[in-house]
Amino acid sequence: MRRAQLEALVEAQGGCRATPPLLLPADPYFDLAGEEFGRRLLLTADLTGAEHCLRPEFTLPIVRDYIADGTRQPAAFTYLGPIFRQRETGPAEFDQAGIELLAQTNGEVALDQVFTFARAALSIYGLPTRIRLGGVGLFEALLVQADMPAAWRPRIRHRFGHTEAMERLLARLEAAPDAPRQEQPARDVLIEDVTARMVSSGLSLSEGRTPEEIADRYLEQQALDAAHVPAQTLKLLRDYLAISGDVLSALRQIEALAESHKLMLGAPIRAIRRHLDKLGEAQVSFDAGFSPRLDYYTGIVFEMTGRNGAVLASGGQYDRLLERLGATAPIAASGCALWVDRLEAEVSA
Repeated sequence: MRRAQLEALVEAQGGCRATPPLLLPADPYFDLAGEEFGRRLLLTADLTGAEHCLRPEFTLPIVRDYIADGTRQPAAFTYLGPIFRQRETGPAEFDQAGIELLAQTNGEVALDQVFTFARAALSIYGLPTRIRLGGVGLFEALLVQADMPAAWRPRIRHRFGHTEAMERLLARLEAAPDAPRQEQPARDVLIEDVTARMVSSGLSLSEGRTPEEIADRYLEQQALDAAHVPAQTLKLLRDYLAISGDVLSALRQIEALAESHKLMLGAPIRAIRRHLDKLGEAQVSFDAGFSPRLDYYTGIVFEMTGRNGAVLASGGQYDRLLERLGATAPIAASGCALWVDRLEAEVSA
């Protein structure tokens, strides 16, 4: 009965029912999601050696097909079908449902539709709506304005949502001495030196990393080591990332933090507040350090969880994915995925 209702909900969204192939190229997943996600893929190779994977999710192939089509017109896609991922326990095949809204006229309204879809799915299973919000755009706005060398901004952003990796980086920056900048050798001189050392050691100049790559990596690391992040900025980052709890209370704390550091965060905070009216009686929290572990998410992100904290639905705004996959102009995108096996497990528990 509930499965039929979920099927009806998917169909009722008015979008194109997407059915990407079960076998997909693996490289885009490694490029966009990294090795951590790649370890969960079920892989095979064709006669040329090219790697493919059983479909691990729906969003990436839907977006790639949309970009390849080239229309750039507003589009809505829904899906309900099997995906395949390696898990430590449990089956490697399970169903996922979801919605993807691309190039909609109003991206904020589109995100509201995504929220409504996910809440309706939980309602089918008789589950209360517990939502954890995160603000990727909010953190990026803080990062742009924070006092630090520009070289560190992308590295800190890359670790956003990775609690342990962020902690290691902040601890490293806190421990780094404020040493005077040392003059670095010219790139061409360094390349010649690396080449000579590789030749004398019997190392290949073409297999593995080239002398140019080694020299560039060395110069980049030396520049980072010399780029000191002020202690006040590191404290700002720690204070911000520690904010978590009831959404209204959390946003007030962020506003106070922004005021004390003279940061302009009003626009992304207002964007979060606008969506709260659409979430009704849901139990909503905000975690300043929360983000999916993918760097193409851009604005507001969310998870809806079950009684024991299992993630039942997740998604948000991911405009950057379309540009990463070849879009030549910004395209608004939002969507979410539902873990059908977890929804069913919540009911039977």
